[in-house]
Amino acid sequence: MSGFDWPGLMRAGLHGLRLTPDQFWRLTPAELRLMLGQGRGMPAMNRARLDKLLAAWPDKIQGERDDGSGRV
Repeated sequence: MSGFDWPGLMRAGLHGLRLTPDQFWRLTPAELRLMLGQGRGMPAMNRARLDKLLAAWPDKIQGERDDGSGRV
């Protein structure tokens, strides 16, 4: 056996982090550990923390159009 708790990791990734199966299986073990907060004292990535990051670093400027023109 690999030494990984696959059922536990899958529950954490698919249910806790709400990853799709494709997203889960593309992660490296190090990336998954980091997202679960097991790296260097960083807090776990959860929905509330993700929402804070999205608010702090939005992909678009408020009011920006979604047609690729870059116009507001």
